[in-house]
Amino acid sequence: MQMPDMPVNVPIDDPNADTEWNDILRKHGVIPEKPPSPTPMIQEALEQARELAHENRLEGKDLDGLAELEDEEDADFLDTYRKKRMAELSTITKASVYNQVYHVQKPDYARDVTEASQTAYVFVLLTSSQGTNTESRVLIEAWRELAGRFGDVKFCQMRADLCIEGYPDRNTPTVLVYRDGDIKRQIVTLKELAGVRTGVKDLEKVLVDVGAVKVGDSRFERKNDGDGGDVGVSGIRQGSTTTGEDDDSDWD
Repeated sequence: MQMPDMPVNVPIDDPNADTEWNDILRKHGVIPEKPPSPTPMIQEALEQARELAHENRLEGKDLDGLAELEDEEDADFLDTYRKKRMAELSTITKASVYNQVYHVQKPDYARDVTEASQTAYVFVLLTSSQGTNTESRVLIEAWRELAGRFGDVKFCQMRADLCIEGYPDRNTPTVLVYRDGDIKRQIVTLKELAGVRTGVKDLEKVLVDVGAVKVGDSRFERKNDGDGGDVGVSGIRQGSTTTGEDDDSDWD
């Protein structure tokens, strides 16, 4: 087919327009093919997201929460989730061997922290020289609560200057997270979290971030979401976080 002469007075204002003239130009390679519409892909992604949200709608529900849904959910579906929760609780119970704050001495550090991290996450809190600066007191209180609830994680505490000679008090409190014999995360002072307003929920988020606890764990502190419902770690205040590699200069 012979390409018709393009009228001089017919400009190509919109090469993506659905016009007969543009169809002729595309056929002969004068303008590129019109890109496919993203609408079907967007609709498919939204549908997949809705299906996934529906499938996971019971994630984070404890046994009491599941019992409250007996009139709303399919019995077999609820029973599957109930068995899943019971298995998770059984695993947590068997692993909960700590349930207290361990006050570590320097000669025992390798055994109580480094070696212990081969089988569990170990969180070490280094406090100010007398444990009296405000941020240290905030974490000491939170440490007790977390240790009591998350018994599969070992929470240790030690004065910073007794752990590292000459460690500056201005860098306390410092949190060191150990796993498999290595430091996986360090937090120097509470400026990375919420300062003196740091609470248990901020530390729960750290537990999730490092992989010590899963999102939706039934042991998370709950808070009212304003509509009468409860939210777990997803409702934690988002504080800025940095990895241990980023903070090397802070505690050298």
